[in-house]
Amino acid sequence: MTLIQTLRPEALAAPESGIVAVVNYGRLREGLIPLWAGEGDLPTPSFITDAASKALAGGETFYTWQRGIPDLRQALARYYSRHFAKTFPEEQFIVTGSGMHAIQLALDALAGAGDEVIYLSPAWPNFDAAAAIAGAVPVPVTLDHSGNGWSCDVEKIAAAVTPRTKALFINTPSNPTGWTADHETLRAILDLARARGLWIIADEIYSLFHYGHGRAPSFLDIAEAEDRVLFVNSFSKNWAMTGWRVGWIKTHPSLQQVFENLIQYSNSGVAQFMQRGAVAALDEGDAFVAEQVERARKARDLVCGILGETGKARFTVPQGAFYLFFTVDGITDSRAAAFEIVDKANVGLAPGTAFGPGGEAFLRLCFHRRLDQLEEAANRLASWMNTV
Repeated sequence: MTLIQTLRPEALAAPESGIVAVVNYGRLREGLIPLWAGEGDLPTPSFITDAASKALAGGETFYTWQRGIPDLRQALARYYSRHFAKTFPEEQFIVTGSGMHAIQLALDALAGAGDEVIYLSPAWPNFDAAAAIAGAVPVPVTLDHSGNGWSCDVEKIAAAVTPRTKALFINTPSNPTGWTADHETLRAILDLARARGLWIIADEIYSLFHYGHGRAPSFLDIAEAEDRVLFVNSFSKNWAMTGWRVGWIKTHPSLQQVFENLIQYSNSGVAQFMQRGAVAALDEGDAFVAEQVERARKARDLVCGILGETGKARFTVPQGAFYLFFTVDGITDSRAAAFEIVDKANVGLAPGTAFGPGGEAFLRLCFHRRLDQLEEAANRLASWMNTV
């Protein structure tokens, strides 16, 4: 028996990221425009890095509060008060080592071996893989796609529920589709969860990246205090902090100790100086976020305009997040197409095959970058489309 054969089957079955496979193929190409990853092109702003640097220089390098320093949890409460018009005590917030860590902790708390968790697909692939590694069974329910865009049929979710279902994972605004649930859809999902005794893991990381009026609709707009909803989130997107790996969970105060215990046995807490940067992001970053959302809106419109003019790209203009999820006439294998685009257009895109059922024919383009670079990338893609 080889060494690898002695590992857990769940670990062996963990898939290579379909996004990373393309990144590794093309990352060293000279002049390549990388639009494959879910991040912008700006470094973390100085008002955040300065706060972290000051704390680091000041000796805030010791073990710290595992659930997060009080200052950060209080800053989270202020953030929700401003953006969601809701008052929550700091006891409802747990600081995590990234949004991915928040999702893993939610799974640790809710689903064990053989339990089922339903998610909407196409989806960011990490949830599916994390659930499977934990021993749970991820169950995709595909969003509907038509000429009217992406939509969620809640009856399809209900039909997927079995006695083993423990939770629903709902990401809105959606990565990769940009689908954004309205309050009617959220209410129907919440009613289903209440009726079946299910938890909802609400991933609302892109709630401020919404191109309607103000932030996107949220379960917080309709949920009651005792509803079974865990909110998972991250500092990555809003404040250009992808490399910091800091996130949070908003949960019922009665669950605080449980999640603190789970943190103890996973990463044992986030570095205190990094949390100081996160405090600055929340308290001083509203203007920065607003600028980024407006920048992304202009980028979305630019890319959609150029690709739309080809007559070969098919897409729905995204309502939220910062991705264009599109198909190209004549292309059925998006994985092969992503590698070909690296070779022939020198642009990096993520293949839709990485996002599960319903995404196979699509390509994902992250448009959260400066306009001149996006214009060049879109023109390269348009030229490539004319050859297929």
